[in-house]
Amino acid sequence: MRMTEKIAYIKGLAEGLELDNSKNEVKIINQILELLDQMAAEVEELQDCYDDAVDVVDAINDDLSDLEEYVYDIEDDDDDSCGDCCSCDDCDDDEENPLYEITCPQCDSKFTSDEDSIVTGEVECPECGAVLEFDFSDLEEDHHHDGCCCGCGADEHYGEDDLMS
Repeated sequence: MRMTEKIAYIKGLAEGLELDNSKNEVKIINQILELLDQMAAEVEELQDCYDDAVDVVDAINDDLSDLEEYVYDIEDDDDDSCGDCCSCDDCDDDEENPLYEITCPQCDSKFTSDEDSIVTGEVECPECGAVLEFDFSDLEEDHHHDGCCCGCGADEHYGEDDLMS
C-alpha cells in the first residue's frame, strides 16, 4: 500500500468515528491528517523524480561505457569474436609483442606476424608456404649500446622498416 493510500485509509477511519469537529482536539487531528496527506503526495512525487533520475543516470552510464570502449579501444572479455589466431587490426595492440604486416615477395599476399616469430629469422607465408628469411646482423652491429635507441629501456626493438626479406 502506498503512503497516500494509507493516509486516505486513516482519514476514512477518522471520519467513521464521527468526531465532533468543533472540539480543538479533533481540529488538530484533522490538520495532522491533512499535513500527512500533503507530505505523502510530495514523497511520492520525489520518488517519481528519483526513479526518472536513476533512469537518466543509467542511460548516461551506458553511453559513457560505449564512449570509453570507442575512445580507449576497450574490448569486453566476453567478446571472443576474433579468437586467438587472427590478423585483424583489433588484435594488434599487444605492446609486449607487436604485430607487423609482411608482404610475401613470392605471392604478394599480406599477412601479419609477431615480433618473436620475425626475430627467429624465418616466417612462413600462410598463402604460398614460402619461407621468408630476415637478416638482423646489420642491426645488431649498429646497436651495441645498452637499451633501445628510442629510450624506452627495452633491450632492442626492430621496427617494420628494419626488417629485410
